[in-house]
Amino acid sequence: MLIIAGLGNPEKDYRNTRHNIGFETLNKFVYDHNLAFNKAKFRSHIAEGVVFGKKILLLKPQTYMNLSGEAIRDALIFYKLEPENLIVIYDDIALDVGEVRIRKQGSAGSHNGMKSIVYQLECDVFTRIRVGIGAKPPGYTLSNYVLSRFSKNETEAMIEGVTKATDALEIILKDSVDTAMNKFNKKKKPEKPPKTEEVDEQ
Repeated sequence: MLIIAGLGNPEKDYRNTRHNIGFETLNKFVYDHNLAFNKAKFRSHIAEGVVFGKKILLLKPQTYMNLSGEAIRDALIFYKLEPENLIVIYDDIALDVGEVRIRKQGSAGSHNGMKSIVYQLECDVFTRIRVGIGAKPPGYTLSNYVLSRFSKNETEAMIEGVTKATDALEIILKDSVDTAMNKFNKKKKPEKPPKTEEVDEQ
């Protein structure tokens, strides 16, 4: 069994904010696979099912971002699962809007939800799908920025990011984390400047 947690904040005021892109990814996944968030447990909205032969529990913690780890810890303990059975989907300011990266472990960085998870599990060895929300622009505090909404110019890239993250999750379930990493972690090669022909001065 796998527990798949998308991070975000509850309540309408936080809907569609950058910090809630983990929630949005799970919403798309649930829609695509005819599941539903129709139960409440572990201080979370949950959906259950079998996808690609894997039994999964989808979790949207309702504890607010800074306490996400408490809900996830409770679910892991209840099902007697190890952190290796956990996948976390969350927003990342280190990635451009629409970019996705997958990792098997690592530090929490500046993300308070991830800090809470690592603290509660006393472990950073679990799969994470990071969805880019863009770097903080000048004039914003970090908290104000992650709680802001995407601009009209960013909407298409945001939808692309959610779609990529959903695809990554499907690849992990169908195949492996490594396969998803090979697809989404490739760095773009910088474009070479066009060659210019030398012209003799007249």
